[in-house]
Amino acid sequence: MHFFAYKNGELYAEDVPVIEIIKEFGTPLYIYSYGTIIRHIRAYEEAFCEVPHIICYAVKANSNLALLNIFAQLGLGADIVSGGELFRALKAGIKNYRIVFAGVGKSDEEIEYALKNDILMFNVESEEELYKINDMAKKLKKKAQVALRVNPDIDPKTHKYIATGLKTSKFGIPIEKAIEYYKIAKSLDYIEVIGIHKHIGSQITDTKAYEEALSKIINLYDKLIKFDLKIDYLDIGGGLGITYKDESPPLPKDLANCLLPLLKNKKGKLILEPGRSIVGNAGILLTKILYTKKTENKNFFIVDAGMNDLIRPTLYGSYHEIQPVISKDRDRIVVDIVGPICESGDFLAKDREIEKLSPGEYLAVMSAGAYGFSMSSNYNSRPRAAEVLVKGDKYALIRKRETYKDLIRNEIIPEDLL
Repeated sequence: MHFFAYKNGELYAEDVPVIEIIKEFGTPLYIYSYGTIIRHIRAYEEAFCEVPHIICYAVKANSNLALLNIFAQLGLGADIVSGGELFRALKAGIKNYRIVFAGVGKSDEEIEYALKNDILMFNVESEEELYKINDMAKKLKKKAQVALRVNPDIDPKTHKYIATGLKTSKFGIPIEKAIEYYKIAKSLDYIEVIGIHKHIGSQITDTKAYEEALSKIINLYDKLIKFDLKIDYLDIGGGLGITYKDESPPLPKDLANCLLPLLKNKKGKLILEPGRSIVGNAGILLTKILYTKKTENKNFFIVDAGMNDLIRPTLYGSYHEIQPVISKDRDRIVVDIVGPICESGDFLAKDREIEKLSPGEYLAVMSAGAYGFSMSSNYNSRPRAAEVLVKGDKYALIRKRETYKDLIRNEIIPEDLL
């Protein structure tokens, strides 16, 4: 559910006409709905209220400081995968003791930064990383709290690029070696084992994969308890899907109904890492039609947003609903909606039936709140889009549009070489 809807043929973000925001800030432009974000967070809190839990929002989905601040105010934690995401989370007010750090390639500098900030725990992805964290903690005379990320070899039936719990994935420790790795962790002087972590992928639309993965993790949990290992946290990851087209993903309450029976009589606190399911349908990307074009085989809408603004269609072949900002009773046409980037793969939609629009009109790319701006780039030296947050009948700029000067801000022409 989200709060983007038509009123008399005009698209609104909550109680604000989208065209009003476009006139003030231009396009390409991301708009986020505060009400939608709050609704989705509450859905998780209510679904898992029976058990002690922490919601650690997956910062990679959308890392805007204003949105992170909303999560901080509501007491959420953060699932981070880089030092930069840790910096953002802390800057936004998220408490250090609610931050978990995953990712296969944590650098020395990132590990040190996280240790100095006393995060809740590292989700360790390999044996070498375990020794590295122990060495870094020793230098700082600290104990590093860790969970081991266990790969349960479960197929989540999602795009292969975002499936992370298969045996062939780079993520995590093979479940058949988990006890061996936990014994190593327990033997290290500057490591304190406090949890188990698993994450099987993103945009998952069936609870069966979650159930299978958690069953394996619970079996491991029972074995670890017998080895006198303290498991205070069971981090079950995130990845719950959203509706982009005709998917029927489970709701948080469906996920809870599936998983909570498996957690009966298990001590410790549950950690959930939702990202897309909180912000995905809470955001839209606005773009202007620059030109229309007709060839022998195709009709095109050429717009001012491209793969540098939203790469999901190009990268994953992903579908996003695209709607006119002003909808009228008029003829419809089948078009490719393409951007200005000099790549044949630069498109937002292909063979899409839509109202026959003219240059100067605007389109809304729906469900763009997750992995939209956070994956955007300056390819073709294009400044990144502005971002706006809407709350009721009010709205505010939460990221300025980049300028040409921003593009070269950190670049240097070395006079002694050139």
